[in-house]
Amino acid sequence: MSDVYRVTRAELFKLVRRPSGWVLLGAAVVLSQVFGYLVPYLSYRSGGGDGEVVGGATPEQLLAGTLPDQLVANSIGGFPVFVGALALVLGAVMFGGEHNWGTVKTLLTQRPGRGRILVGRLLALVVALLVATGVMFTTGAASATAIALAEGEPVVWPGTGALASGFAAGWLILAMWGVLGAVLGETMRGVALPIGLGVVWVLGVENLLSALAGSMLSALQPVRDVLPGVNAGSLAAAVMPDGLVEPPPGVTTAVAEPRALLTLLAYVAGCAVVAVWTARRRDVA
Repeated sequence: MSDVYRVTRAELFKLVRRPSGWVLLGAAVVLSQVFGYLVPYLSYRSGGGDGEVVGGATPEQLLAGTLPDQLVANSIGGFPVFVGALALVLGAVMFGGEHNWGTVKTLLTQRPGRGRILVGRLLALVVALLVATGVMFTTGAASATAIALAEGEPVVWPGTGALASGFAAGWLILAMWGVLGAVLGETMRGVALPIGLGVVWVLGVENLLSALAGSMLSALQPVRDVLPGVNAGSLAAAVMPDGLVEPPPGVTTAVAEPRALLTLLAYVAGCAVVAVWTARRRDVA
């Protein structure tokens, strides 16, 4: 266990000093702030009189969607698709990058065995995504508070239970995408191909399959219900408050909350097992 801890600490040490992690975190924060707060608030400020519909919602609804009681929805609304794709990129960079840079041989010559090295690296990835989730909630809370004070609205936060369940769900969604990127990077021994395939899947293929299953080809619904993005969106929808004007892209109720939770946990465990097995069995010479 001490070897796993040392590997985890070393991986976090490396990640903090690599620009890629900070760039991905910054992109996630910018996306969350722009689409969760800036765009709705500017739409509210540019709206007309009471009751006028702006982009499918009244100005009052737009303002209400940016206030502190909607912190969970605004923080994790982008996790199933856009922020999830960035988490996948982070996993691919952390694991595939060692092969690109030629440092994997050096890494494996250290004292811990391959299995413990991979477990430690996966734990580092999960811890990094936990921190990223906290940053997303913190910046969202700051923006929501600023808007509420500027508009003279009461600062009312979600309940402790709702906040905890939303944070945990967001962390699990990012962990699932991150570990999926890690297993792609480890099995393909690189960065470019895993990122390309992963992002195309998240932003294109999965949305296409979901659309087909919901309209023309109902026979695809069993396939749709096991897709990672669909289950991530369903878990996000389950912890979001009711009454949203329009759910964010990828947030759906296609799968019940318990099934979505178990499916995401199965993806995390399955991808971790595949990554460890691949690393232990493969010749890196």
